[in-house]
Amino acid sequence: MGSELDDQDCRDFLGSIRVGDLYSGTATEVTQSRGVAVTLDVFPRRPLGMVGPLGLSWRRRATGAVQVGQRITGEVVAVDLDEGIAWLSMAAAEEPELWAFLSSLRPGELLSGTVAAIERFGVFVALDQGPAHPVFPGVGFITIPELSWRRFETASDIVQVGQRVSGEFLYFDTWNGEARLSVRATQPDPFQAFADSTMVGETLHGQVTKLVPFGAFVQVADGIEGLIHLQELTATPVGTPEEVVQVGDEVSAVVTGLDRERRRLSLSCRQAAPGLR
Repeated sequence: MGSELDDQDCRDFLGSIRVGDLYSGTATEVTQSRGVAVTLDVFPRRPLGMVGPLGLSWRRRATGAVQVGQRITGEVVAVDLDEGIAWLSMAAAEEPELWAFLSSLRPGELLSGTVAAIERFGVFVALDQGPAHPVFPGVGFITIPELSWRRFETASDIVQVGQRVSGEFLYFDTWNGEARLSVRATQPDPFQAFADSTMVGETLHGQVTKLVPFGAFVQVADGIEGLIHLQELTATPVGTPEEVVQVGDEVSAVVTGLDRERRRLSLSCRQAAPGLR
């Protein structure tokens, strides 16, 4: 009975917590994979706070990890009622100006800035407004898929360091303290316009751009690529697409599927006339 009451007290307490609340407590357990368990001053019965690896103090990353018994102050960035945990960020508590700026942004808002750094996982943007980031080259960040609607090999194919960019604010990444942006959201989706003027059964002409084990990608319009599955390359079964086509080949293919939501175009050379050429 006592345990059930305690569990209910925990749920009630966690239910009263709001993102942005500031709490202090003591580190009771430190693990490399999960982070730091924290017994909060306002609820000393069990550790309900958790600081994940990305939520640790930016100031202490160069000087050492958190130790058991250390006093911690963190801002609530998420509450998991199912797991019974309030996720905290020490970094948020250290940078109130940054967190206040990011919290003030609204999805769909247009932000501008300068490309500060290009990495394989995305692009950092130094925003015109708001404070600088204490760790990263910029407060704004654009993941690779959000750079453009068209297919490209590297981020440098789309932007360069020093270039001015504008992007739609998607959300506040509380783990890294950055504004996630989308450049492609500010541009019309070419696939939707293409789908408006294209019908299943129509024959298209294009150039093979990439070969994969399960088929070949063909560019049929500017920024529009479709997939020809291996079994649709030819009427005769083949083991690899290289047996039929090479990158750069011009082909004719019939549209067999148009998926607007997933932006997928399915093609078939096997059904086309006169087929490969």
